[in-house]
Amino acid sequence: MQLNLAAVLLSVIAFACSVGAEDPYRFFNWNVTYGDIYPLGVRQQGILINGQFPGPDIHSVTNDNLIINVFNSLNQPFLISWNGIQQRRNSFVDGVYGTTCPIPPGKNYTYILQVKDQIGSFYYFPSLAFHKAAGGFGGIRILSRPRIPVPFPDPAGDYTVLIGDWYKSNHTKLKAILDSGRKLPFPDGILINGRGPKGVSFNVEQGKTYRLRISNVGLQNSLNFRIQGHKMKLVEVEGTHTLQATYSSLDVHVGQSYSVLVTADQPSKDYYIVVSSRFTSKILTTTGILKYSNSAGPVSGPPPGGPTTQIDWSLNQARSIRTNLTASGPRPNPQGSYHYGMVKTSRTIRLSSSAGQVGGKQRYGINSVSFVPADTPLKLADYFNIGGVFRVGSISPNPTGRRSLYLDTSVMGADFRAFVEIVFENPENIVQSYHLDGYSFFVVGMDGGQWSSGSRNSYNLHDAIARCTIQVYPKSWTAIYVPLDNVGMWNLRSEFWARQYLGQQFYLRVYTNSNSIRDEYPIPKNARLCGRAAGRHTRPL
Repeated sequence: MQLNLAAVLLSVIAFACSVGAEDPYRFFNWNVTYGDIYPLGVRQQGILINGQFPGPDIHSVTNDNLIINVFNSLNQPFLISWNGIQQRRNSFVDGVYGTTCPIPPGKNYTYILQVKDQIGSFYYFPSLAFHKAAGGFGGIRILSRPRIPVPFPDPAGDYTVLIGDWYKSNHTKLKAILDSGRKLPFPDGILINGRGPKGVSFNVEQGKTYRLRISNVGLQNSLNFRIQGHKMKLVEVEGTHTLQATYSSLDVHVGQSYSVLVTADQPSKDYYIVVSSRFTSKILTTTGILKYSNSAGPVSGPPPGGPTTQIDWSLNQARSIRTNLTASGPRPNPQGSYHYGMVKTSRTIRLSSSAGQVGGKQRYGINSVSFVPADTPLKLADYFNIGGVFRVGSISPNPTGRRSLYLDTSVMGADFRAFVEIVFENPENIVQSYHLDGYSFFVVGMDGGQWSSGSRNSYNLHDAIARCTIQVYPKSWTAIYVPLDNVGMWNLRSEFWARQYLGQQFYLRVYTNSNSIRDEYPIPKNARLCGRAAGRHTRPL
């Protein structure tokens, strides 16, 4: 391990030369272990980071370099991915199996990544096997640099709020259910920061305003978040400052992150924080406590109810979330200075989900392809020019019309600096959620029914929100615009983790034949090499 760390330090020095030595470094040492947890009152085997469930927050500032040494003390290979961190020019460290070799048991790997030109609220999670159902996740916050104005006063406090559905069964049992070809049962409950009902509280002082960074780190359910007697002002979504609309409750779909401001402007006592499932026949609910410092008494009355199965309510709320064009982003220029609505798209990609059986086992797919991992991370196979691992074009850019799914290691090719339209089509009766690594995209439209070229007439080409995770309502479509300005191999996946695990994902290979580090960094010197890339070399130390 000492030799590995020595190599890492040399890599850090080289990395500093390429990204600019003026950007600060933040160092983290994480030990990943199993441990007993009791989130719903039942002992489970959880994944802890430095003994914590959930894991520690990452606090950073725009352009910081994060050096995160992860030691895997599990008895299985392990990987961490960074939901929403764009890994500019550096998909090698994205932390999904298509880009990064797993950390073997008893070994370590040091992620060297930069939060380049980003602000906002995100999270990290374990991406292999079904580890996400055991924990290993935590919040990421990227603050603006001191001289960059933020469109609201500094809050009195800043809280990470990780919400998500949860099972009482260990992740190994859940994985075995999926491996046997069956569907998962309905979850057992909902957690707030790893705790069940009334298990977590947030302290506030009368008259002060607080920021809550809310992320849905769950496995499959959209959730509604609300606070008894309080309004929430939405100020940021996955790195974009928003028009500051006020909501009494907020739908947070799987994989999504929101920042809201809450002012402690009610009589001094305790108030319910409520999180409940959306679009489910059985409604799961959990509570936390908003605790005033001079509270005159405990929570009282029933927890406030919220929306349940109403699609139109959620759709209208989603359409109301727009970019604040007068606010600066990570740089001191208005976020709206990129006029995406005036750029002609070079290509339309239509993606349709489906579910079915392959070989008598449950599978999920996109455009009729159910993804199967290769024996070698795709990015490494691409870098070392190893044939036979994947084929560009193994997934169609349009729905095929096939009723049956087929298995393949699906990779779609795309050109560097292309400006593409992607339409997610959902023919199923569930709300779906999709995430694209490496990018922030503009959500230009969503509606019910079948998408057609005429649907573009309803697009928001002025102030659409830019984000990295988007929902698609039942029998509906959602359209996004993506400037493909980040070379690499990027995972596009369902955030419903059973669907992702059983094939509802593929990789977008954004390619240029340039060998310039202005377009893509070389492979990290400390990169682990596995599969057919084992025994090869990165770069000389």
